[in-house]
Formats: sequence, C-alpha cells, structure tokens
Amino acid sequence: MYMETKTPQVNGTGHTDYGNNTVNGLKQEEMIEESSVQRLSSEHDLVLKTFRLLIADLCQQFGGGHPGYAEYWRLREVKADFDRGAIGMAAIGTALWKYVMRYAPHTPDYFNRDRFVLSNGYKAMTFDQLKSYHSDRVDALCPGHPEIEHEGIEVTTGPLGQGVANAVGLAMATKNLQATYNRPDFDVVSNHTWCMIGDACLQEGVALEAISFGGHLKLNNLTIIYDNNQITCDGSVDLTNTEDVNAKMRACGWDVIDIEDGCFDVEGIVDALNKARASTEKPTFINVRTIIGIGSAVAGDAVAHGAAFGAADVANMKKMYGFNAEEHFVISEQVRKFFEDIPAKGEQLVQTWDKKVREYEARYPELGADFRRRIEGRLPENWKDLVPSSFPEKPTATRASSGLVFNPIAQQCNNFMVGTADLSPSVNMIWKGKVDFQHPDLKTTCGITGNYSGRYIHYGVREHAMCAISNGLAAFAPNTFVPITSSFFMFYLYAAPAVRMGALQHLQVIHAATHDSIGMGEDGPTHQPIELANLYRAMPNLLYIRPGDSEETAGAWIAAIEAKHTPTIISTSRHVLPQLAQTRRDGVAKGAYVLEEVDDADVTLIGVGAELSFAVEVAKELRGRDIKARVISFPCWRLFEAQPLEYKRHVLRKHRIPSVVIEPYAPNGWERYASAAICVKRFGHSLPGKAAYRYFGFEAPVMTSKVEEYLGKIRADDILRQEFVEL
Repeated sequence: MYMETKTPQVNGTGHTDYGNNTVNGLKQEEMIEESSVQRLSSEHDLVLKTFRLLIADLCQQFGGGHPGYAEYWRLREVKADFDRGAIGMAAIGTALWKYVMRYAPHTPDYFNRDRFVLSNGYKAMTFDQLKSYHSDRVDALCPGHPEIEHEGIEVTTGPLGQGVANAVGLAMATKNLQATYNRPDFDVVSNHTWCMIGDACLQEGVALEAISFGGHLKLNNLTIIYDNNQITCDGSVDLTNTEDVNAKMRACGWDVIDIEDGCFDVEGIVDALNKARASTEKPTFINVRTIIGIGSAVAGDAVAHGAAFGAADVANMKKMYGFNAEEHFVISEQVRKFFEDIPAKGEQLVQTWDKKVREYEARYPELGADFRRRIEGRLPENWKDLVPSSFPEKPTATRASSGLVFNPIAQQCNNFMVGTADLSPSVNMIWKGKVDFQHPDLKTTCGITGNYSGRYIHYGVREHAMCAISNGLAAFAPNTFVPITSSFFMFYLYAAPAVRMGALQHLQVIHAATHDSIGMGEDGPTHQPIELANLYRAMPNLLYIRPGDSEETAGAWIAAIEAKHTPTIISTSRHVLPQLAQTRRDGVAKGAYVLEEVDDADVTLIGVGAELSFAVEVAKELRGRDIKARVISFPCWRLFEAQPLEYKRHVLRKHRIPSVVIEPYAPNGWERYASAAICVKRFGHSLPGKAAYRYFGFEAPVMTSKVEEYLGKIRADDILRQEFVEL
C-alpha cells in the first residue's frame, strides 16, 4: 500500500519545502513508501533498498560511521559493482556508476577514465574488506574517508571543500591535455570529472574559491553533484546558511539543474548527468534534494549524520523494506546481476582507447611519442641539462635565482603547469613565450589572454584553492603533470591545509615561496614569517628547502623535481644575497654539508638559506678573535635525515664541539642539530630589510659577540654544553 505524498517545492533559498509534514518535510512512512511503482522500476527499488540496508549494517556492526550522510565507498563484491553512495544518496550513486560514468573497475588506472571526487572496485575491494569499515584491521581498505593509496580512489578527501578544488584541478588537467594532444580525428583524451559534495562543502572557503575559478575557466567537463539534505553536524543548514545556492552558482558561471526527488528518481538523475556531460559552455551544478538517513528513526535529523542508527532501528528498516530483520549484509542475486556487466563494459572502454592511442601514435608519431611520455609520467631526458651550470657573481635574491633555474625547464618541459596567486611580478616564474591557461574566448581589460594549452595559471588571490587545485592536477595521473605554485611564504599559511593534503597523498607539487624572512622588509610582521618553517619542517613527506644563493637554488629545484612522490617548498628571499664560491648544488641534495671545514674547530656555525652568508661572515670575525669556526649549510632537515648516520655525524660533529645555528625563525627543532641558536621568538617588525636584520641583532659583529660569550659560558659551566641555549 502506497500513500499519497506532497510534491516538494523549492523555495527561494534553495531549500526544499515539503509542506506541513514532519521529518525534513515527510512522515517516516511516506518516505519509505514513496511510490517507487510510479517512478522506479522494481529493479531500482530493490537496489536502493539493498544499498541502504547494507550501509546501515556496515555502520552498525562497530557502532560508528556516517550512515545517514555517507561514507561513499565504492562497494564491491566479486562482480557486484556498487557505488560509494550511502543511505541518502543511493539513487545518485546508482545513476552515476551504473549508467553514466566511464570507468573500468578492473583497470583502475585507465588513463582516460572519468574522474570522481568525493568531497563530502575494484578487485581488491572484496566483501570481506567492505565489512572492515570502522574495524581495527590495519589492512582495511575502508578508512573513514577515501584515501588515494587504495586503488580506484582519485584523491584523498576529508577536510571539507578541498575535494571541490581537487576536481577543478582534474578538469583543468583534462582540458590542457585535450588542447595539447587531441586532433579532430583523434580525441585521445575525453574524460569528464564528477564531484560529489554536501551542504558543508558549500560553506568552506576553499570550495567557493575553486567554484569561482572553475566557472571563470568555463570548465564544461566538470560536474558538481550536490547532495542537498540541508543537514550538518549541528543541525539544519538554515541555522547558519540561508543563501540562494542556485543563484550563487549561476552568478559564478555554472549551469544549474534541479532534481527534486534525489532519494528515488534514478531516471531523472541519469538525465541530468547526461545533460551535464553534454554541456559545451559551462560547468554544471546538479542540485539533488535528498533526505539524510531516509528510512531510519532519525531521518532528516542531524543525529543521522555521524552515529550508527542502533540495532532496533536497523531491524525496523529491514522490516519496512520487506527484508529479514535477522539477516545482515544481504545482497541478492538480482542485485548482483544488476551490476555485473560493468567490469566488462569498463574493459571494453580500455581496449577501445588503447587501440585508438596506437592508431594515433601511427598517424602522429612525434605527438604520439610525447603523449606516451606524459602517460608514463616521464620528463624529457635532458631536463637536468637545462639547469644553468653557473650564475652571475653579483648579489642576487634567491627568488630571482629561482627563475633563472626553473624558467628554462618550464619552457621546454610541458609536464610543468605553473601558477601564481596574483604575484607574477614578485615570484619570477614567467618564462619566455609562456601561454596562459585560460578559456580561449576570454577577453580581459588588461589584454592578457590565453587558451587551454597554456601552462601558466593566474589563480587570482586564492592561495588555498591554488594549492588544492594543484593537488588535483598532480593526481590526474602519476607525474603526467608537475604543478608549481608560487606566492609569498607567509601566504602558504593560508594554503597549509592543501599543502598538507598533497604531502599526505604523496603528490609531487612544488611550491615556490618567496619573501621568506624578516629580510623581506617594509611589509612588516604580517608578511615576515617567524614560525611557519616549523610547521613545514614537521610535516611528514614534505621537503622544506631554504637555499642560500643561486647555486643552492639550483640544487633545491633539482631535488624537488627528482622527488616524484613528495611535495616541496622552495623557500627564497626577496632581498639580494652574496653568491658564495663554496656552495654546492649536490650538497643541497644531502640536506646539509660542510661549507668551510676546520679540523680543530672551537665551534660549528650552521647557516640556513638567506642567512647562510651571515654564518660565513661570523666565522671570519671569530677567526680575528682567535676562535676557530667551521661552517655548514643546512637547507633541508628531511633530506639530511635521509643520509647515513656516519655522514650526519661527519657534518655536525656535535659530539665533539658546540654548534650555533643562525636563522631569524622560531628555534623549535634546532635543538636536534645545534647546541644554541641565534633566533627570533616574537613577530617581526615593520622596517626595511637591512634595518629589520639590524633591529633583531642579525649583524656580524653582534652575532660574533654572542657566539664568543656563549663559548665562554660553556667553558665555565660544562652542564650548559648539554642544554639548548637561545642567544
């Protein structure tokens, strides 16, 4: 028996109005008994019910999870090919993964596959593995959020909104490859990017930055599917947000499609998805109204977001759906058969594409060879020959050195996509003949134009999105793209969540961070980084490198380009630095190396980055006071830690003589390598660069006196030698 229901109406705020009913607009029995007879095939009805009960069982077995909202795992059991959708989104997942998406479950790295990002199997995903969700199994393939190291997962999400930016990056990657390699008779790259989001993603700033940018670029190969259930952890969305989301998306340059019944209308969702794929002008936003936790006692309530329903409620759901309340993890043969053709269809896609690429390579041998190189994630063999072998002897800011080193590489190697957050004049990342990545029809007031084959990206003032989009570019396929971002070092605090996600995912993204010390000067403490290096030195799987001159900057770029599974921050100066004859690019690759050796030294001076020359100057002045000082350059902690123990002991000689590091940053962490630090423990000061150094005591005579005084104190107090001292 099916009850008549009211047709939901969309009000001006984008919310769904279900009249005077209760749970999110519908009474419980109305939600369960919504007329699938009228709008769905019985096959779809069974599939949706099976999905919802399977998710309820998965979350209930260990008493946790997000049953009402989603864990969005692609559920796999032998040939059964389920989507990641959970209770409220089962219809969306069925429409996308059964009918619309082009992918190959048994070839998860198929290059031309559609990309799917979950901002809110594959053969390894067995039913047993599926049931490991929220268990204590260390080999579980079902973590709390999707993780890229498991096959079939495009990007790791978790922090809300970043997946939206990742999806923009994936779509940009497709556009660039299409413009570079496709020919009228060969569309060797034709994939679409789908991004599933929830209410919370649309409140995160990084998502809104990316949405604005994606609309500006007219990425018609990108679709956002909005699971609009109007619930977040604290309550209903109108507690904090009452904007008209559809109007907002249209204003940002997106087409908008509404689906009023996202819980059941599989056919309507399929139509919307196909319309989105066919878009020729704009990205598409599909606003799908759903009910969180539909079928449960807490349907439409925030409680459904993050807790298991409880055994009694799950049993009641099963009874209402006509299932046996005593059976768990039930997938009928009919449901298995519904999905069983998908792997074969996927393999046919792979074979057809492989054949097309072989024909393309025969028709266009030079272009085809370059395309094959990109598919395999290889740089041109001669890339290292493009690094200058020498540099001008005049004092040079390392941000300028960065351009001298990298621009010839970027010009010749099309793996690199280079971007800046509105700081082109400052970061020195423009190479001769560069073309901007832009929609080809864009006409700007400033006259700067471009096309999708361009590899220089103007991100605007969007540091967080810039780095998250770059993660998407890098994740398109291993090393097909090596994204470069650039901004002031201090602004990488804005971007830190995305930098962290790149490190977590082992994505090769290189961040060119300039203005990295108090020496950057007059912009003052807001722009002078004191504490930020500690964050990045502590961050796992990230290389933070501070080169001291042009030669070391060459070493930093070489190390970053060779780090295929690790992001890097190359931290450079705004102000000019002396070019030191002793520096070595191969020394940078080891993280630290001896710059000036003295066998019977009294002290080791550790110079870092823009302050490396200070260590050399202080060593010279100490010699005038009959104190023998050796000097080491220490551009990268993590590279140094990767060296053999004997090498590290040889460089530091910490067990024999005291050492003093010179760096105007917070000293935390240097106690591992040094006995004392000439450092800064407060925010900077608004002064010209040289005056700022002078104000904080970073002048050779002042620092020389500090080192001399320190050595006198440890001679008088041997215990002090064992303690870390801030000078």
